[in-house]
Amino acid sequence: MRTSDRKLNPSFKNQLVKTFAQTLMDLKNPEEINTFLQDFFNDSELETFAKRLAIAYWLKKKRSYSNIRENLKVSSATIAVIEKLMERPGFILALKKMEAEEWANVWAQKIRKFVK
Repeated sequence: MRTSDRKLNPSFKNQLVKTFAQTLMDLKNPEEINTFLQDFFNDSELETFAKRLAIAYWLKKKRSYSNIRENLKVSSATIAVIEKLMERPGFILALKKMEAEEWANVWAQKIRKFVK
């Protein structure tokens, strides 16, 4: 049996996930987060996670499957999977955070123009 086929004790797995989440929460700024992500995940893993988030964001913005497929170099099947996952609380939360950041950036630009 390969090591990757063996399942962790559910309680221990839960503790590992909580520790991982706490580590993410303890990162203090974008530079620390970027350093962690670049060192912790290989390029392919990081790209996969980033694409998942981008697909969800663009679907929420009503981009077409063909546009997403072409720009992100993903299959229609991948887009369909992410579209279903968008109903889950984690995706909903992430998209709300992204929209809040987008809104804040738009208003920051408007304020900067007004102040100048």
